[in-house]
Amino acid sequence: MEKLNEQQMRKRLLELIQRHALKRGKFILSSGKESSFYLDGRIITMMPEGSWLVASLMLEMLKDETVDAFGGPTLGADPIVGAVACLSFLNQRPLKTFIIRKQPKDHGRQQRIEGPALETNEIAVLVDDVATTGHSLIEAKQVLQELGVHVSQALVIVDRSEGAKENLAQHNINLRPIFTLKELGV
Repeated sequence: MEKLNEQQMRKRLLELIQRHALKRGKFILSSGKESSFYLDGRIITMMPEGSWLVASLMLEMLKDETVDAFGGPTLGADPIVGAVACLSFLNQRPLKTFIIRKQPKDHGRQQRIEGPALETNEIAVLVDDVATTGHSLIEAKQVLQELGVHVSQALVIVDRSEGAKENLAQHNINLRPIFTLKELGV
């Protein structure tokens, strides 16, 4: 595959989102809000090219930062976390990755956080496919804080511009989307 620069990757990812993930109609979002469109980020992050583009762009966003771990709430974060784990290793800057369950497992080790053990004072970046209100990211930060893990930012593919940025800011989390709705033409 030819080497793409950041602008080319963004352009191609935008094309994939508009063609495959942006659905028009009547939808109820996880926030409970009704919407005339739906962004199914998992369609993109579970496509080989989309997965590579999202992971590449997110790692580019973090290139000058100190980060120990990368993860977020299931299910939106799951494919992104897998792609970032692999690509961070290939780029010789491996990150611990993790997934936060909605509830602890009721069997086995009964964990809420899956992945390599996170340590006190490590710096984690949260991730999700789409942010609407930011509630799941705020909850994820609270789970990590119980372990003494520091979180100050969250990356998403798309910010729906419906309060997530402001809600996250109240919890000292800087929301950094790859795209906003305006960039998607919605």
